[in-house]
Amino acid sequence: MTPTECIAAEQPRSGMREFVKAHYRAAPYYLAFGSAVSILFSIAISQILLGLGLFVLLIRHERFQFPPIKLPLALFFAATVLADLLSRDPLHGLPQIRKFFVFGIVALMFTTFRNVAQVTTIFLAWAGVGALSAASGFAHVLTRRTHAIELHWNTYDYFLDDRIRGFASHWMTFGAEQMIALLLLLSFLFFACPRKWRALTCCCAAVLWASLMLSLTRSIFLLGVPAGVLYLLWRFKRWTLALAPLIALISYAAAPFQVRERVWSVIAPHGDLDSNTHRSVTRRTGWEMVKAHPWFGLGPEQIQPQFSRYVPATIRRPLPAGWYGHLHNIYLQYAAERGIPALIFLLWVIGKMLFDFTGAARNGALKPESRFILHGAIAVIIAVLAEGFFEYNLGDSEVLTMFLVTTTGAYVAIRPEKNSQLLYSR
Repeated sequence: MTPTECIAAEQPRSGMREFVKAHYRAAPYYLAFGSAVSILFSIAISQILLGLGLFVLLIRHERFQFPPIKLPLALFFAATVLADLLSRDPLHGLPQIRKFFVFGIVALMFTTFRNVAQVTTIFLAWAGVGALSAASGFAHVLTRRTHAIELHWNTYDYFLDDRIRGFASHWMTFGAEQMIALLLLLSFLFFACPRKWRALTCCCAAVLWASLMLSLTRSIFLLGVPAGVLYLLWRFKRWTLALAPLIALISYAAAPFQVRERVWSVIAPHGDLDSNTHRSVTRRTGWEMVKAHPWFGLGPEQIQPQFSRYVPATIRRPLPAGWYGHLHNIYLQYAAERGIPALIFLLWVIGKMLFDFTGAARNGALKPESRFILHGAIAVIIAVLAEGFFEYNLGDSEVLTMFLVTTTGAYVAIRPEKNSQLLYSR
């Protein structure tokens, strides 16, 4: 073989080696991306990918980067550990200590993501997977409706008993996931969507909204989503706020009877079928727990085993049907489990996020891609905080993961340009 032929044969091999090296360097990014997207259909796959991503960074001795929330988050972790150690059964609280692992997505994503295009891809992927999850939910509703007609059980309680879950394990998880995906998609539509994609984006948003209503979770489609949407409309064009009542009326008129009944159940519940009385019991009992243990709480995972001890004597027995494993309120839950200081540290984390994002969003020179990420993250925070008055949403690993990915994506969007080189380009 001539020297020229040797060089020609070596070039493809050299190109392949560079290709493999480049993708090896990019492995943590791919794992972070996979972990963030797969949370919508498998928590096991998501956490395996998260663990692999962190492991790869460790063995490569990469320097972990973290958004400016380290101090309040560290204090929240410390307060949780202390509350567990001081509880009557520390071993029982270990699941909440192990849940610290979920926060690893913040370090993995903030270390490996370096531009808004990467963050945008995740948010749009959530919308796509959310639409598929919604389609699965629609199929469930149709099957349920067919059975109801055949059995002459086309009643409100029949549909409330088995709500749609999509790819999620529970309807509350499904609703919160769809809520986050919808708000981010609407922010993309308002602030950064190219004209040629608008029709598709609107259709996808309509699918997500329909699935939210059919999930029959009032705290989400009557409180969380409206709160987030009102913020987005206010930031987009304030006159569009006048359209909100019209959209609500159209949605109500087009909704099936079980959705309309669910709306009216806020003020006229169907006995114990709706959770009005049950939520009242958990709120009053949670307040008694906080008063009795204001500093360190009962301890993680101690709400259920000690619930009956703190039920006020004025509440009738037996208790209304419902799940008493937690307090269905993030503010009472963290205060009762881990103490008021732990709740303050958590709110400090979220407040710091809101302060940073709103401050950055006021920058008139901000690119549309960054603007949509920031406003979307703020809308998600508002929605989660509003819904959190009636559900322990951040206690769900899937919802917590999406919340952390959303807010970390916003920090990526406002990171200074000098720090925006891709990790795998070094």
